[in-house]
Amino acid sequence: MQESSSPLRDALFVGDNLALDFINTRYGVGAAQRECLVDDASVLGWLRQAGVLPDDVQAAPRGLLKLALELRENATALVAAARTSDATEAGVVNRVLESGRATRELQWDAASQSFQIVTARRRDDASSLLEPVAQALVTLLTETPLELVKPCEAHDCTLLFRDLTKSHRRRWCSMAACGNRMKVAAFRERQRVK
Repeated sequence: MQESSSPLRDALFVGDNLALDFINTRYGVGAAQRECLVDDASVLGWLRQAGVLPDDVQAAPRGLLKLALELRENATALVAAARTSDATEAGVVNRVLESGRATRELQWDAASQSFQIVTARRRDDASSLLEPVAQALVTLLTETPLELVKPCEAHDCTLLFRDLTKSHRRRWCSMAACGNRMKVAAFRERQRVK
C-alpha cells in the first residue's frame, strides 16, 4: 500500500458522521490507496481536524496509533455487519468506551447561579482521546437507519457516507470529487457509443 506523503492533507470529511469519517481515514484502491493514520501525531492531527481533540492535549499518549487502527478495523467490521444484518464482536469499541469514558459531575456554576453537569476526560490516554469516535459509532449503529449509510458508487472509491439528503438519493461521497468524475465518464461513454 502506498502511504501518502501528507496524511492529514489527504483526510476527507465527507461521511457526515464522525465515526464514518474515522473509518474513511483509509480509502482508495490500488496505487491510489491512502492511509491518513500513519503515526501518533497524525492521529492527534485527525482528531484536531475532526474537532474532538481537547485543547490541552499537546502530546500523543503511548499506543495511540495502535489503538486507533484497532478501533478503525473494529468500527469498519461493525458497520459492515450491521448493514448486512450479521453479528460481529464489538470488543475494541467496548474497550474504548469503558476505559475512555468521560466523567460527569454536578458542579455549581457561580456565573449562572445554577448547577451544571460538567464532563471531563478521565485521563490523558489513548482510550480517552478516541472515546468520542467510539461514542459516534454507537450512535450511528443504534440511532441511524443503516440504509442511509452508503458506500460511494464510484468504482474506485471506498468511502462511506451518511445520506442526509431529503430524497435519500445521494450516490457519491462528494459531488465535487467522485460525482463530477463519474458524470463526466458517463457522458463520454454516451458520446463514444453514438
